[in-house]
Amino acid sequence: MRLDKYLKVSRLVKRRTVANELCDAGHVEVNGRVARASYDVRIGDEIAVRVGSNLTVVRVADVNEYATKAGAQDLYEVLRVEKV
Repeated sequence: MRLDKYLKVSRLVKRRTVANELCDAGHVEVNGRVARASYDVRIGDEIAVRVGSNLTVVRVADVNEYATKAGAQDLYEVLRVEKV
C-alpha cells in the first residue's frame, strides 16, 4: 500500500492530500530515510511523521486497505510521541 494511503487509513493523518503534501515536504521518514508518497509500506517499517512541532514514530503492525475508527489503531504500534 502507498505511504500516503497508509497514513490516511491508519488515521495518523486526517486526509490523503495532507499526507501527500507532508511526504513532498520531507516531513515523513521510513526507516530513517525521507520517503515519497509512493513508497510501498511493509509490516515492520518504522514511520516518523512530523506535523508542526509534533513528532510521532510508529511501527507498522498490519497493512490493510480499509479500517474502522476502532480498528485503525491495530495497524501500528506507537514507539514515540514528542514535542519538538
